[in-house]
Amino acid sequence: MPAQLAHSGDQDLITKVAIVEDNATLRKYLSEVISNTPGLRCVCACSSAEAAVVEIPQHKPNVVLMDIHLPGESGIACTARLREQMPNLQVIMLTVYKDIKMIFQALKAGACGYVLKRSDDKEILDAIAEVRAGGAPMTSEIARMVVRSFMETPKVADPNGTDQLSARELEILALLAEGCPNKEIAARLFISNGTVRTHLMHIYEKLHVRCRTEAAAKYLRFKPAEVSSLTSA
Repeated sequence: MPAQLAHSGDQDLITKVAIVEDNATLRKYLSEVISNTPGLRCVCACSSAEAAVVEIPQHKPNVVLMDIHLPGESGIACTARLREQMPNLQVIMLTVYKDIKMIFQALKAGACGYVLKRSDDKEILDAIAEVRAGGAPMTSEIARMVVRSFMETPKVADPNGTDQLSARELEILALLAEGCPNKEIAARLFISNGTVRTHLMHIYEKLHVRCRTEAAAKYLRFKPAEVSSLTSA
């Protein structure tokens, strides 16, 4: 019995990953990378959105690597359909494109990360680890595009804006909007990673957002003047 319980506990620690990619070579490669990584298991690999919406709910993965351009229904539409069925599913978009409109469509559909296909194995594995830790992985290149886009957007008043955040939460949100990962935020503010995660959960609740990207977007739209002067000092 103890051995069975230990085995069950080990199973609970495994992150189940699904792949939706129409390129057979890349699909097989990603499956092998995931299956050969301790703590990860590829539970299904689909070549189309139509197959994914049937197979993925059956296999119940934690994370999906989703190609944005698929034959038939797009990866963005597939993400929206899957998230309706599985609200806790974490979807990372994989694409060769850096189209800002496509990025926002994917995030609006419920994706929580966006990684270029040319990313190496480590970046893809790090992205999976980051979403499992509550983050929103995005290459620095794409993050800069998102930040630039929102900086160009006129600021308007918002009843659910940043004025309801504490001073510490504003500091963390400002660093998050700069693209700093949790470890860097913790180091710069001399607090623990766990404290950063707790503050981020409170920030998401107060701003009515689901992820880092949405929080950064709202901050850049409704950034208070005192934080602007603080972060530029």
